[in-house]
Amino acid sequence: RDEFHAVCTKHGARPAEVCVQFSFLFDAIVSIALSSSKPSRVKGNIELANAKVPDALWTDLKAKGLIKVDIERAADGQMVAKLSKALPKIVFGTSSLGNLFVELDAATKQELVSEAVNGASGTPVFDSAGKYGAGLALESLGEALKALKVSPADVLISNKLGWKRAPLTTPEPTFEPGAWVNLKHDAVQDISYDGILECYEEGNALLGDYSSQIVSVHDPDEYLEAAKDEADLKKRKQDVLDAYRALIELRDAGKVQSVGVGAKDVTVIDFISDHVKLDWAMFACSITPYTHQPSTVLLLAKLKAQGVDVINSAVFNAGFLLGSDNFDYKKVARDTHPELFQWRDEFHAVCAKHGARPAEVCVQFSFLFDAIVSIALSSTSYRSR
Repeated sequence: RDEFHAVCTKHGARPAEVCVQFSFLFDAIVSIALSSSKPSRVKGNIELANAKVPDALWTDLKAKGLIKVDIERAADGQMVAKLSKALPKIVFGTSSLGNLFVELDAATKQELVSEAVNGASGTPVFDSAGKYGAGLALESLGEALKALKVSPADVLISNKLGWKRAPLTTPEPTFEPGAWVNLKHDAVQDISYDGILECYEEGNALLGDYSSQIVSVHDPDEYLEAAKDEADLKKRKQDVLDAYRALIELRDAGKVQSVGVGAKDVTVIDFISDHVKLDWAMFACSITPYTHQPSTVLLLAKLKAQGVDVINSAVFNAGFLLGSDNFDYKKVARDTHPELFQWRDEFHAVCAKHGARPAEVCVQFSFLFDAIVSIALSSTSYRSR
C-alpha cells in the first residue's frame, strides 16, 4: 500500500480514483458499486467515476510489479487492461541441468543459466520439472540463479508438476531408463489433487529462494496410458482433472500466474482443454519437420481459438533431427530404424542445398504455425548454443 500511495502521489492522483478507474480498464466491467456513510460523499463518488488518471501512472505501477496486467491504448484511444504475456519467443529448457543423456558439472550448469539470463530480450523464462533428473534440474537452476545474484522478481520459472522425488533403490532411475545420468534419486508419478500440491511445494523447496509462477500437469498422457481397464481409465481422468482443480485454485489465489499442460500425446491436451481453462499448452515431439499430423495442426487452431498460447518443445525430436541417435527420448539405430535415418539424411541434404542449418530449420518450422508463440530450447553447451 505504501508503494501504491507513493506512485499515486507522484502522479497527482488520489488512491480512490485510481482504484475506481482501474475497474474501467477492463472492457467487461460496465459499472461499479460505491457506497458511502455520508451524503456529502455521494457527489465525490460520482467524481471518482469521471476522474482522469495519467497514463504514466499505470506504467509505473506495472514497472514496480504492483499490478499484474499490461495497460495498453486501444484503437479507440481508450486505455485497456490485458493479461501480461509472460512467454517470450524462446523459453530456456532445463533438462540438461538434470543430467539428460550427459552429466554436466556445476560450473557448466551455472554458465548455461548465466548465458540464458544475459541473452534474454526481457524477463528470462526457464522451463523445468520435478521429473528432470528427479528434481536435480530444479535444484541446479535455483543454485545457479542464486550464485548469479538474480533477483526472484527478475526471472520466471515454469514447473511441470506430477513427479515427486523418491529414494533410488535400483541401479538407475525407474522412469525413462537410459535417459538420465548419475542421479542420486528416483522419481514417482503422483497426479491427484493432493499430489499435485505436494509436487508444487516440493518444487519450490528445491528451487530454494525462487518459486514457480507458471505451472502445469506433466505427462498426463503417460498417466492415462497406464490404465489397466476402462474403470481405471475413468478414475485416472478424474485424477487429472482434480490435479487441475488444485492448479486453478493456486492461480485464483494469486500464487501462480498461469496454468497449462505439457504432453507428448496431443489427444490428451485436447481432452484437458475441453475441461479446463488453460493459459498455455506445451507440445513435445509433435510439431517438427518430421512429425506434424493433420490432427495436431487442427488442435493448434482449436487452442488458438480458445485463447491458449502454445509452446513447442522437443523441436528436434529429442535431438535426432540434428544427428543424435535418440528419437523422441528413445535410442534408435540405422539397422533397426532405417526409415528414420533415411528421412534425416534427405532432410540434411535439402538443408545443405539451401545453406540452412537443420537446427534453425526446425526452430523456424515451429513459427510457421501462428498458434505457437514460443519454443523451449535446452542445451548442454553454453559456447555453441
